[in-house]
Amino acid sequence: MPAVSDRTIGRLSLYRRLLKETRSSGKTHVFSHDLAALAGCTPAQVRRDVMTIGHTGSPAKGYDIDELVDSIGAFLDPDDALRVALVGVGNLGRALLSHFVGWGGQFSIVAAFDADSERTNRVIHGCRCYPMEDLLPVVSRQDVRVAIIAVPASEAQTIANSLCNAGVRSLVNFAPVRLWVPDGVYVENVDVTMALERVAYFAREGVAERV
Repeated sequence: MPAVSDRTIGRLSLYRRLLKETRSSGKTHVFSHDLAALAGCTPAQVRRDVMTIGHTGSPAKGYDIDELVDSIGAFLDPDDALRVALVGVGNLGRALLSHFVGWGGQFSIVAAFDADSERTNRVIHGCRCYPMEDLLPVVSRQDVRVAIIAVPASEAQTIANSLCNAGVRSLVNFAPVRLWVPDGVYVENVDVTMALERVAYFAREGVAERV
């Protein structure tokens, strides 16, 4: 697989979702400028991203939607569903479990962990929730390589250390704090507060688009 940036991966994932939505409306083909308008980027960017995965379209018809969805899937998706752990089963964690457990996509949340004894040793939204002391053996036994951190900022680094020691190689971090991880571990930060502050600014200023 060629080396690509995280932004390219993000755009490819977005293209796939938009293509599926377009397909549901009955369309079979889409031009790069149409997909670019939906994705908020340029047609040239769409063409570069699609060329990255070795896919080409027709100058007359554009991209065959089914074929492009399949090509993006072949590039992004693992052969087997990735096994994911969730740490933190508060309101956010429960919402994530409700959405993704049994989702049937390229990953599956197979274990959850929490420090609250009232949430552990039970099944929540179809996922077994374990106490924190079981993290290392369960992550190792389940061959988990991806984890979601949905705990307060004060706990996030300690959780990240434990997950990395257990063999996790990629983290999705919802805690509003920068994590320090070993080389070779990827962190995707999802800062909801920052996102809200950005949209609040543009709403307040009446700015229609970012520059």
